Amino acid sequence: MSDFSYIERNLAEVREDLARIAESSGRAVPTLVCVTKSGSDEELLALVRAGATDIGENRPQELMRRGELLGDAGLSPTLHEIGNLQRNKVKYIIERASLIHSLDSLTLAEEIERQAAMRDMKARVLIEVNSGGEDAKGGVMPEAVEEFYLALAKFPHIEVCGLMTMGPVCEDEEEIRPYFALTKRIFDDIKTRHGFVGEGILSMGMSDSYRVAIEEGSTLVRIGRRLFKK
Repeated sequence: MSDFSYIERNLAEVREDLARIAESSGRAVPTLVCVTKSGSDEELLALVRAGATDIGENRPQELMRRGELLGDAGLSPTLHEIGNLQRNKVKYIIERASLIHSLDSLTLAEEIERQAAMRDMKARVLIEVNSGGEDAKGGVMPEAVEEFYLALAKFPHIEVCGLMTMGPVCEDEEEIRPYFALTKRIFDDIKTRHGFVGEGILSMGMSDSYRVAIEEGSTLVRIGRRLFKK
């Protein structure tokens, strides 16, 4: 039997780090979504058995396949679709994904609505914000987020739970701070003026940027490769 003790160790270290950063910055400890694309199936199972409660997958087919794998093993973590989502892939993840992190167009919203309505369910989504204003990236431009949020009101089977941003690629983690701060301001403004479903989710921060994200108010971070280092 393979030794996956490093998985348990890494998970504990990441959780301790999140708690430490949150305490030092006066923020709440964010939800940890474990991104498992860099881990094998065996490592995924070990991670969930070690106590991981939220699993994020970039690829819809993998979310579907790994959801079945986990179910067959008697495990039922919360699954997140965190990658760019094409319309023709919505049908594969609509029932498995507890939260879709990357809604950024009305055409995608229409398909999510259609698939959710067919199943008489509510689809929980985050609006992806293109906080860096990068033409080559997905996401709603910062100045258009509120208008997009309001346009989603016509979809009765979609619940807007908050915002997500990736931010631009930066060599130094401090360079991403303005983009996280901008997204937090947009999040606070929409939450105050219109409200999100529940308390509101602000998904910011990955392995190289979660410290800054937590300091800027992220309530959910997406961490992958740190969990699988040996």
